[in-house]
Amino acid sequence: MKIVGRVMLFFMLLSFSQQAFAWGMTGHRVISEIAEKHLSRKAKRNIERLIGHQKIAYWSNWADFIKSSPDTLLLKTGSWHFLNTLGNLTHAQFLVELQNSPEQNLYKAYKRVRQDVVNKELTLEQRQQAFYFMVHLLGDAHQPMHVSRAEDLGGNRIPVTFFGREGNIHRIWDSDLVDNEKYSYSEYARVLDYEKYFYKQYTNSTFEDWLYESHQLANIIYDDVAKNNKLSYDYIFRFKEPMENALLKAGLRLAKELNEVFG
Repeated sequence: MKIVGRVMLFFMLLSFSQQAFAWGMTGHRVISEIAEKHLSRKAKRNIERLIGHQKIAYWSNWADFIKSSPDTLLLKTGSWHFLNTLGNLTHAQFLVELQNSPEQNLYKAYKRVRQDVVNKELTLEQRQQAFYFMVHLLGDAHQPMHVSRAEDLGGNRIPVTFFGREGNIHRIWDSDLVDNEKYSYSEYARVLDYEKYFYKQYTNSTFEDWLYESHQLANIIYDDVAKNNKLSYDYIFRFKEPMENALLKAGLRLAKELNEVFG
């Protein structure tokens, strides 16, 4: 598909998605904005050769939008966005779960697209799509309700109210906590990424470790919502910091991954 055609399709899907779904677009853009700030010159140059001069944040939600695509291959990527595990696993148990998990999940999909993005045997469009998935799935890996439990669809079946409005705990973490702060994505990125030492502090670990962090936070969220599903200021007070830490870590770790792959 030519560039013009892809861009037109992208905006058609964007329009449809905004009308039909709540995707948490701001969070993914925050993550991408933080990542772009920490790219090496070489990585930035090589990424521009792949996707052009558009900001990474522009493409950060593409992997969600294409779930409405008429392309049957892209329609099969829905399971790439989450990882189902049992609750309250030790780190060792969690690693076993990862290795024994199905191929079409967040963990294994991310591993594949990370390799595909620099695979010269693939077409330019295939490598571009791998890049868009890489950016988005790294963000999903830091959203705790995307690393959670199958029986409630990652919290989608757990009803809550947020300041009296009905919803579910997955939506709270996908978008409501982020959007409640009323920042633009670029403002939020600047607010969160204010210390140089954060990069070294939060990138000295593995993708498996990052998923386990999300698993641990998901366990806390499950325990909390079981006690009270009427959420308001007290919930924000307790979970704003963990949510913002997850966004910051995701952005810095995305930068690390992109620097390794493209640097």
